[in-house]
Amino acid sequence: MKRTDTPPAWDERATLTTFLDYVRATVHAKCEGLAEEDARRAPLPTSPLMTMSGLVNHVRWVEYFWFQVVFLGEDDQGPWTEEDPDREMRIAVETPIAQLLAEYEAQCARYRELVTAHDLDDRAKWAGRGKDHVTLRWVLMHLIEETARHNGHLDMVREMVDGVTGV
Repeated sequence: MKRTDTPPAWDERATLTTFLDYVRATVHAKCEGLAEEDARRAPLPTSPLMTMSGLVNHVRWVEYFWFQVVFLGEDDQGPWTEEDPDREMRIAVETPIAQLLAEYEAQCARYRELVTAHDLDDRAKWAGRGKDHVTLRWVLMHLIEETARHNGHLDMVREMVDGVTGV
């Protein structure tokens, strides 16, 4: 996966999609060479769900939620429950990191097609928590922000589990 933040054109769509792909590719870069054991380690005693695997699975399911549930209005089939709202992070340690990354990339490819097929001003089918039908533009911006924030978490966790920095 090519990792660049320079869009092929300077229009809004190219800029948004390039930045989203850049932060997605950064998730993969943060996990390069990561040992399976380290992918499952939670180095922060007060944050037992904060693992490399958990973070990768979380960004995957965040995209699912915003694209399929909010934007498309599909029924929520996510792994979370009312009793366990962070279940996607908990169950991630049961899956090899390579599989999580491959599933995330396959899903991202589908969402690239979804974004291509819609106008940035298209409104979400579900109003969501904010009680407003956000635009596709807003969903893209939100996913850039959320994935970038979690890349910072991946940075810190990676350094704590195996000392790798600067990716």
